[in-house]
Amino acid sequence: MSGHGTPIPMTSHRAAPLSGVAEVPGDKSISHRSLILGAMAIGETKISGLLEGDDVLDTAKAMQAFGAEVVNHGGGNWSVFGVGVGGFAEPDQVIDCGNSGTGVRLIMGCMATSPITVTFTGDASLNGRPMARVTDPLALFGAKTVGRKGGRLPMTIVGAAEPTPVRYVVPVPSAQVKSAVLLAGLNAPGQTVVIEKEATRDHSERMLAGFGAEITVADTEEGREITLTGQPELKPQVIAVPRDPSSAAFPVCAALITPGSDVLVPGIGLNPTRAGLFYTLQDMGADLTFENMREEGGEPVADLRAKYSSAMKGIAVPPDRAASMIDEYPVLSVVASFATGKTMMAGVKELRVKESDRIDAMARGLRANGVTVEEGEDWWSVEGLGPDDVPGGGTCESFLDHRIAMSFMVMGMGAQNPVTVDDGSPITTSFPIFEPLMTGLGAKLSQD
Repeated sequence: MSGHGTPIPMTSHRAAPLSGVAEVPGDKSISHRSLILGAMAIGETKISGLLEGDDVLDTAKAMQAFGAEVVNHGGGNWSVFGVGVGGFAEPDQVIDCGNSGTGVRLIMGCMATSPITVTFTGDASLNGRPMARVTDPLALFGAKTVGRKGGRLPMTIVGAAEPTPVRYVVPVPSAQVKSAVLLAGLNAPGQTVVIEKEATRDHSERMLAGFGAEITVADTEEGREITLTGQPELKPQVIAVPRDPSSAAFPVCAALITPGSDVLVPGIGLNPTRAGLFYTLQDMGADLTFENMREEGGEPVADLRAKYSSAMKGIAVPPDRAASMIDEYPVLSVVASFATGKTMMAGVKELRVKESDRIDAMARGLRANGVTVEEGEDWWSVEGLGPDDVPGGGTCESFLDHRIAMSFMVMGMGAQNPVTVDDGSPITTSFPIFEPLMTGLGAKLSQD
């Protein structure tokens, strides 16, 4: 499947019990950051378990365009020979970030304080997403930006020749914005300070410290305050990328709604800023357990065992949990359809500006499959029909959004009738082995 080519309609049919071991790919967030910080270090960074989806591969190409040597040894093993902080060369070509909002925003940050000019573009979905939330703080460093109306790609950024450090309060919970500012701060003198009122995933902070940056985190009256001292010499690292909790969500949720299922998903990163979905599922009464808890590469990791759960109840998801599971609300809404009672999800306006308007996209698709959904600008609710009473039978638009497509493929596994998406091709951007992995567990997926 290709997220950049001809649409590929896909249908998911009611499955027999799912069983087996689901070896999901490496964490997308950590994969992006491994390549970028490896390119900004001096020497060879060795990476194992890298996610080799289109999004991450586009970031690898971008780092090559900036002058880093990026080598694919096969089997998820890569080397990045970095050029050091401030050592980026000006690319000869436009940087195409495909479908990746994380990729483009982090790359904008890492180049914004170097005296180079870079033009960014992406696919139709990415080119429709707002970039001002990143380019506004980057302008404080001295970077200049010219883009389409509404701050959209294609966009050219002229990096600051003499950057100044900034103190920035992130207006909305966004790990992408926070990380872009921190990456820009690497090549600015003095201390760059980022304050977030609500904690978001902290992979950037952990990895910056691992590469040798001087970075501190403190809780203050303003919020979580991250202070980075600029112009360090980053030291190359050996990085084992944990498996992606956002990808693990799909086999886990599929097992919970498919009668008789028992699936083990090993080696999943349980960083507390990423694991909100799993705790929410447990709150709903899911038979989901953490086995073999351990730490790998500075990140908490466990094996997840998910079994069919016929007694799940709708709940009000705590709004303060949103940042730790923002990418998982689409598939959570599918699980909520199979629970009993209403599931309320609030504090989720960030879903409106993802690869698609995910609240609208999921609401349309759920309704097409017989589920009642109510929505507002910052909330939505799903009225559960019970464990074996979701009609299905609908055709849903994926809106070039990989998580929308995969969520409806999961829905079809437990619904009474098949569920179809108009285009499953974007799935390859984040989960290139989704189809063979799920069919290996017993799912019945077909390309139409």
